[in-house]
Amino acid sequence: MASFKIEGGHKLNGTITPQGAKNEVLQILCAVLLTPERVVVNNVPDIIDVNKLIFILGELGVKVEKLSANSYAFQADEIDLPYLESDDFKRDGSSLRGSIMIVGPLLARFGRGYIPRPGGDKIGRRRLDTHFEGFIRLGAKFRYNKEEKFYGVEADELFGTDMLLDEASVTGTANIIMAAVLATGTTTIYNAACEPYIQQLCKMLNAMGAKIEGVGSNLLKITGVDALSGCEHTVLPDMIEIGSWIGVAVMTQSELTIKNVSWENLGQIPNVFRKLGIQLEKRGDDIYIPEQNSYEIQNYIDGSVLTVADAPWPGFTPDLLSIVLVIATQAKGTVLIHQKMFESRLFFVDKLIDMGAKVILCDPHRATVIGHNFQSQLKATKMTSPDIRAGISLLIAALSANGTSIINNIEQIDRGYENIEARLKSIGAKIERIND
Repeated sequence: MASFKIEGGHKLNGTITPQGAKNEVLQILCAVLLTPERVVVNNVPDIIDVNKLIFILGELGVKVEKLSANSYAFQADEIDLPYLESDDFKRDGSSLRGSIMIVGPLLARFGRGYIPRPGGDKIGRRRLDTHFEGFIRLGAKFRYNKEEKFYGVEADELFGTDMLLDEASVTGTANIIMAAVLATGTTTIYNAACEPYIQQLCKMLNAMGAKIEGVGSNLLKITGVDALSGCEHTVLPDMIEIGSWIGVAVMTQSELTIKNVSWENLGQIPNVFRKLGIQLEKRGDDIYIPEQNSYEIQNYIDGSVLTVADAPWPGFTPDLLSIVLVIATQAKGTVLIHQKMFESRLFFVDKLIDMGAKVILCDPHRATVIGHNFQSQLKATKMTSPDIRAGISLLIAALSANGTSIINNIEQIDRGYENIEARLKSIGAKIERIND
C-alpha cells in the first residue's frame, strides 16, 4: 500500500485544469452497453474506479480502444453474457460500487443483468432498493442469492410504467433510465435525481436515439425505442474536484486559477464557499481564487450559526461536505456541518482534532467547527484515508499544516483524483508518494 509524505505550510501558485467528472463517467461507460455501435467518450479521468469499470467492460466482451490519454472508443457488439455468472465477475464487480449501473443496460438489451453486492466507500449504508424496485416496476423478475450476495434481474420484455422513486438516487435514476429507454411504451420517473451527471446521461442517450423528456427536472418521461445507435460524448469537468482545488487554495492561503469549470453546472458550490467568507471570481469559464489571509463565516440574518447541509440537486452535494469542514477549521467563526445522507462520513474528524482543529462531533451526522482564523496552524500527523472525499480533505489539511504529515491508504484518493501528486507539485506543493 502506498502513502503520501506531505511537507505542509507552503504557499502554492498556478493554474489547474479539472479532470472529467468521476460520477458522470461511470454512468456514461455503462451506457455503451445499450448499443452494438461504436461510442466515443472524451475527457475520461485516469482514476482507479474508472479504470476498474473499463476493465470489467473489456472482460464482458466490449471492444475498448484508447484513442488518447483521456479518450476511448467502445463497441459492445459481442457481449459475453456467461461472464456475468463467473467467479471472476463476482470478484471484479464487488470491488466497485459503480458496477451496479451495468445492470440496467444489460437488462434492457439482453433481458438479464447480474451483479455481486458492490463495494466502494465505507461511508455508511448505501442501499440498492431503488434500483431493483425500478426494474421490477418495468416488469423484471428479481432474485438474490443471500449466501453469495449476488443480485439478478431477468425479463423477456420490459414495459413502460409510471413510478415514484422512494429516494432521488443518482445511480438508481441512471440505472432505471437506461433500462427504460429500450422498454415497450412510455415510462415516467418522478422524484428522479436531476444532477448534471443525470442530465449528461440523458443528453447522451438522446443523441443515441432515445426519447427522454424533462431533462434537468425531477420528472422524466421516457418513450421506449427499438434500438440505439453510437455517438460521441464529452464528460463535464468534475465539480467535486473543482471544490477540492478551492479547498487547497484557501487552506494554503494561495492564489490559484481553476480552468474551464463549466460554471453553469456548479449549482450551489460557489454560493456555499462564499458563505464561508471565501473570495471567488468568475473569469470567463474559470474560477480565480485570490490569496486570502482571512475569511469569515456568514451567520444567518437573525445572527444564528450557519448550517451547511447536503441535499439532492440542486442542493449542495454531500461529496464536498468533508472539504467544507476542513476549510472551516481555519475560518473566522463557527459553522454546523450536517451530513444527512451518510452516517459514517464525518468519522475522519478525529484526525483533524489530532492536528489541533476545534471540531465537536455531535453525532454521526453533525459536527460543529470553530475556526482558528489562521491564528493557530494545524500540526502535522500520521493518518489513514478512510474514503475518497475524507482522503482528499486530510490531504488538504496536511498541505496547510506545520510539519511533515504521512497519509496511508492513498489508494482511496487515487480512486477519485487523477495523478494528484504531480498536479499538486506543478503548483508548488511538497508531496511525495511512498510505495511500501
